[in-house]
Amino acid sequence: MTNNDSMEQILAKAQTLIEALPYIQRFNGSKIVVKYGGSAMLDENLKYNVIKDVALLKLVGLKPIIVHGGGKEINKWLGKFGKESEFINGLRVTDEETLEVAEMVLSKVNKSLVTMMEKLGLKAVGISGKDAGLLHVNKKMPGGKDIGYVGEVVASDSKILDTLIDNDFIPVIAPIGIGDDFHGYNINADDAACAVATAIQAEKLVFLTDIEGVFIDPANKKTLISEMDIHEAQEFIDKGVVGGGMLPKLTNCIEAMKNGVSRVHILDGRVEHCLLLEFFTEKGIGTAILKESLF
Repeated sequence: MTNNDSMEQILAKAQTLIEALPYIQRFNGSKIVVKYGGSAMLDENLKYNVIKDVALLKLVGLKPIIVHGGGKEINKWLGKFGKESEFINGLRVTDEETLEVAEMVLSKVNKSLVTMMEKLGLKAVGISGKDAGLLHVNKKMPGGKDIGYVGEVVASDSKILDTLIDNDFIPVIAPIGIGDDFHGYNINADDAACAVATAIQAEKLVFLTDIEGVFIDPANKKTLISEMDIHEAQEFIDKGVVGGGMLPKLTNCIEAMKNGVSRVHILDGRVEHCLLLEFFTEKGIGTAILKESLF
């Protein structure tokens, strides 16, 4: 307690801890997959706060797994090599040279996250989907177009994750998979996170994004939906209410829950300590998608 702390401030801090208690009890021992990307990966302060949130999740008994992207960093490094980034249907066209750069950059990002966790006293291990057959893929052909070494996950072997989690390690996963030809394939990080969450039957799958959540009207920030069930999410897609980057996210959410994931959260990763606010407070932030309506 400092001289500047009033008794009201101290009591407010205690109340926050009490409010978190039932959520800590409920999710103790649960596997949580966090898809980490967007601005939260570019701002060093935000990045450190996300890692601190993950540390706290681990220390209160949850079992976090991180799946990270690195698209903006890959763009930067491709530019340094004089190579343009090309996308078709939101997927990076990935020739041999682009894949080499992507693997290099994702490995760098992966180990930086591991190092941050180690600094906080956590045990973390960085891997990719190529390790131990974690993410097995077929070549992805959007609209029948060959866009190079881009993979669609068709199978996920969770043995390496189970081994790491059982031995108190936090897995940090780069979204590179392996095909029948034993070649590496770039995977959309959202797709990789869904595959991992499904493989381990995660209690929660969390997307850290650059948007506040799902809106009835994206132009009106007051229309944020705090909770919706899987049927409402499908209606949003069918009616064309959502578009852009939210459409594939909602599609991924629905698919993951159909395959065993209990709930999905879409959070604004630019908000400091967004994971703790969503998991351990009554109001939460962002949008939670549930298998069934609570009402």
